[in-house]
Amino acid sequence: MKRPAGSAATGAALALLAFGIFATHDVVVKWLGGQYAPFQIVFFSVLMGFPLVTLMLIGDRSDGNLRPRHPWWTALRTAAAVVTGLSAFYAFAVLPLAQVYAILFAAPLIITILAIPILGEVVRLRRWAAVVLGLVGVLVVLRPGQVNLGLGHLAAVTAAVSGAVASIVVRKIGHEERSAVLLLYPMLANFVCMGIALPFVYRPMPMAHLAGLALIALLAFVAMLLIIAAYRRAEAVIVAPMQYSQILWAIAYGWFLFGETIDWPTATGAAIVIASGLYILLREARGGTSRTTPVLRTRSRPETGTSPKLGGLIAERGGERGGEGGGEGGGRV
Repeated sequence: MKRPAGSAATGAALALLAFGIFATHDVVVKWLGGQYAPFQIVFFSVLMGFPLVTLMLIGDRSDGNLRPRHPWWTALRTAAAVVTGLSAFYAFAVLPLAQVYAILFAAPLIITILAIPILGEVVRLRRWAAVVLGLVGVLVVLRPGQVNLGLGHLAAVTAAVSGAVASIVVRKIGHEERSAVLLLYPMLANFVCMGIALPFVYRPMPMAHLAGLALIALLAFVAMLLIIAAYRRAEAVIVAPMQYSQILWAIAYGWFLFGETIDWPTATGAAIVIASGLYILLREARGGTSRTTPVLRTRSRPETGTSPKLGGLIAERGGERGGEGGGEGGGRV
């Protein structure tokens, strides 16, 4: 697809803005997570997201029903999304923002590995080297044996793995499943599962905190609209790396709002993970290197099942042009 002159810069700018909004979303999650259990935050985030889902589905003119064509893959993705949301929200609540991002950025490395058995991708030496180096970067961040690893670190690693699982399943079945199915099932599962746990952890919330939950859903919605716009203006290989700008927001927000500082191991490990992810993205963008381009086509944040993701599903599905900068597949959060 031919794009107007200057559209690449516009797409990159829109993506930078989107991921800045996503980082703000995570700040609100961290703020509320210091006062409420993640089950409660996830439950009400989903509840606040349902009106946005309804608005999005009103415009869905495709015929069909909400029965999945691939029920087992859909169930796996739904379970992975629920685990991702709960784990990520907990990790943001108890760990420094920059440390959580450094671990979550390992998701593309895990996607590369999962693409071998699930998509039949062939990963050769250079990409394997990048994966191994990136996982070493995660170990540098975690520093096992030097620091006391807690549930927050386990939650962040779990979110990276389960987020990768959810994304790779979309690459597997997304061209056949309706977007409405892929959108609604994780949200409904979160609503039910978190609702069951809610009576055991519920704390009354003042209006300001309820407004914060509504803000989480709104920020995610606006950010994904910007992501969709970015992919319509620029190649995937230009837009996708912008996700790593979140680490800069995390450092700034962490220092200014929470008194967090980034230590050298976290900075070094994050740099290694980001460099590995960028290398994999660039390798996949080269013709003939990757048949399925699993990382390049997984172009939004990990699925948490807490807010509307329709745009991201389209971006992840992306049509068969995705590796060449698709994103025109229609019109995830």
